[in-house]
Amino acid sequence: MVRVALVRCPDYDDRNVGPAVDRALGLLGGWEAFVPRRARVFVKINHLSPPSPPGQGIITHPAVAAAVIARLKEFEAEVIVGDDIQSPETDGFSVSGYREVCRRLGVGLINLKEDGFREVGLQGARLRSVYFARQALDSDLIVNLPKLKTHAFTAFTGAVKNMFGCIPYGARLEAHRRFPRQDDFSEMLADLYAHRPPRLTVMDGIVAMEGEGPAGGPLRKVGLLLAGGDGVAVDAVAARLIGFKPGEVLTTAFAQDRGAGVGDPAGIEVVGERPENAAPAEFKHSALAMGLLRKKLPQTIYAFISGQLVLIPEIVPVPCTGCWECVKICPTGAARREGSKARINGPDCIHCMCCHEVCRFQAVRTRSTPLGRWIKAGGEIARRLGVRL
Repeated sequence: MVRVALVRCPDYDDRNVGPAVDRALGLLGGWEAFVPRRARVFVKINHLSPPSPPGQGIITHPAVAAAVIARLKEFEAEVIVGDDIQSPETDGFSVSGYREVCRRLGVGLINLKEDGFREVGLQGARLRSVYFARQALDSDLIVNLPKLKTHAFTAFTGAVKNMFGCIPYGARLEAHRRFPRQDDFSEMLADLYAHRPPRLTVMDGIVAMEGEGPAGGPLRKVGLLLAGGDGVAVDAVAARLIGFKPGEVLTTAFAQDRGAGVGDPAGIEVVGERPENAAPAEFKHSALAMGLLRKKLPQTIYAFISGQLVLIPEIVPVPCTGCWECVKICPTGAARREGSKARINGPDCIHCMCCHEVCRFQAVRTRSTPLGRWIKAGGEIARRLGVRL
């Protein structure tokens, strides 16, 4: 039985975040249960590109990171904070507030590409080798700080998905090309997570993102922090809080299959707040999760249904600013310049939603096929009626 702490935190005021983090770790046996003195600790934040200020709810809020870092320093830890980000025209860490936080606390802050990556062998279902961040490999332990958000491709993003940032930008684009289906992509993420599972996960759920996350969805004040030594279990608890059923979040299911953590609620003890009292009502999902159907339907039928459920991205001309971030991140070249606006060429699109993830101006909308809309509507009716698919 693994433990996940669930505590309330009303906002990002330092006077509230620090005590909430301490309460969470106290419920888990204290910081000493996770961090030996003078350890080298890599703190993996969720810092999407292009950079955004914390108020947009896209990144792990620096106030949460600051509270964690302050406690790590009390154990004389050598702390490096980082993520692999793309911001060639500006200092992305200054935009997000991380530059100031790390300077104030006297800890290192690194764009992972600056320190490089090392090839490692994997025994994964999808990956046999990968280039992994040196900082993550050479640290004594990893502290993972994901953000509670929905995701337009994987349905949910949390502790498992956050470790995707430990591989190079080019490798992430290649992964979208190689694994365009949700289940294959989720298996790949589980392969990565299982190679170097974090020792501690603290999830920022104070302000979450619902709907078409992880960058374009509406914000939702949830007022919670989650923590645990098992990041897969933290994801499982977080996903159930926002309305997913066990097995629907494929990254959690596959990570458990790898032996990288516990995703089954029967093996998880939630301490602190009772989930049924803390869960937000009617939290909006991006799309119908297909985990249970994937396991029950013949492969050919599942492939057809999942093909109808893909989200098709389109550029909305009026809010498009011509920043070309979608063009730069598109792994297939489907997003391209057309005059002063971007355009997505449908036949080249693999529905990875990278363009949607990177747009900060709500200029990338998504639509479903007509049949896909019927399938999702049926799934939503079944969910509301409590019918297990």
